[in-house]
Amino acid sequence: MYQSIENILKALEEKGVEMIDPRQVYVSPDVDLDRIYPGSVLYPGTRLTGSRTLIGTGAKIGTEGPATVNDSVIGAKASIASGYVTEATLLPRAKTGGSCHLRGGTLLEEEANTAHAVGLKQTIMMYGVTMGSLINFCDALLSGGLSRKVHTEVGSGFIHFNFTPWGESGDKATPSLIGTVTEGVFLDKPPIFLGGMSGIVGPKEIGFGSMTIAGQVLRKSVPDGIMYSGKSSSFERPFSYNNTMPSEKHINLIRESNIEYLAQLYALKAWYTHIRLKRSRICENEELSLVYAGALETIEECVKERIKRYGSFATQWDAKALNDACLGEEAPEFCDTIDWKPELEYDKWIWSLSDSEKSSLHSWIVSCAERIKNGL
Repeated sequence: MYQSIENILKALEEKGVEMIDPRQVYVSPDVDLDRIYPGSVLYPGTRLTGSRTLIGTGAKIGTEGPATVNDSVIGAKASIASGYVTEATLLPRAKTGGSCHLRGGTLLEEEANTAHAVGLKQTIMMYGVTMGSLINFCDALLSGGLSRKVHTEVGSGFIHFNFTPWGESGDKATPSLIGTVTEGVFLDKPPIFLGGMSGIVGPKEIGFGSMTIAGQVLRKSVPDGIMYSGKSSSFERPFSYNNTMPSEKHINLIRESNIEYLAQLYALKAWYTHIRLKRSRICENEELSLVYAGALETIEECVKERIKRYGSFATQWDAKALNDACLGEEAPEFCDTIDWKPELEYDKWIWSLSDSEKSSLHSWIVSCAERIKNGL
C-alpha cells in the first residue's frame, strides 16, 4: 500500500531513527521500515530505495554529503560518507569515504574501509582491509592482516584491470585473489600492501606478507613474503580484436584462476552459513543475522558472476567447461566442539580461539575449498 513520504519519515522518527533534516531525506515506499533500525542516522541528502535495504543500529548515512543506498545492507555502526551504494553489503563498523561508488557483488567486512572516490564491483574486502583514494576494483577478493591497525592496504590510485578485449566482446573471466579466505578468516596472517599509482592485470594471486612497489602494473602473481617490483614491457605486434587468439597457456591460467576463486567464494559462503550465522543465532542477535544473510546474498551473486563470465570465456575460446553444479551443494556442517563465546564481538571471538579450535576450523574450511576445486 502506498505511503506518503511524510508518513514514512514520521514512522521512522517515532521508532527512533535520527534525521538531521527530514526535509532532505527520501525513503522510497518499497523500503521495509522494519529494516531501518532505531539509532541509525540519516543525514541531509540521504536517499533509501529498494526492498532489500537495511540500515543497522547506529549506522550513519551521508555524513559528508548526499548518499543513495539502494537494495543494500548496512550493518550496525557502519557508515557511508557520500556516494552511491547499490546491491552491496557492509558488515558492522565498515566505512566508505566520500563519493564512493559500490555496485553489485560488493562486500565489506568489519572495519574494512575506503577513503574518497573508490569504485567497487564484485569485490570482497575482508576484515580490516583498507583502500586509499581514487581506486577502482572489480572482480577481486582481498584479505590479510592481524587487526584494524595491522591490515592489508591498497594505496591510492590503484586499479584492478578486469577486462581483456580479445574476441567478439572481450571477457571478464579475470578474478584476482589478494590473500585467501581459507587463511584470512582467522585474522592471523601478515598484511599485504599494494603500492599506489599501480594496477593488477587480472587474474593474479598476491600472497600474505607481500609488498608491491608503487608505480607499476603487476603482470604476474606474487608469492607470500615478497617485495616485488616488475619490469616494464615494451613491444609492438599486429593486433585484431577478433583474430587474436589467446594461447593455450593463457586459457589454462584463466580456468585454474576461476576454479581457485570459486573455491574461495564457496569457503566464504560456508563460513557465513555454518560459523557466522550460527554464532549470531547463539548470540540471539536477529539484526546481525539479517546482515549476515545479506552478506550471503552478495557472496552468491559473486559466485553467479564468476560462472557467467567464465562460461562466456569458455564458449568463445572452446575452453573446458566447469562442472558448476557442485557449487549449489551445501557445504558440510562444522561439527566439532567449540566455545562460541556469545558475549564477545566477532573479531574478539576469532582472536580468542584456542590453537586446537583454530586447527579444527582451519581443516574444515580448507576441506570445503578443496571439495569444490576437485568438483569443478
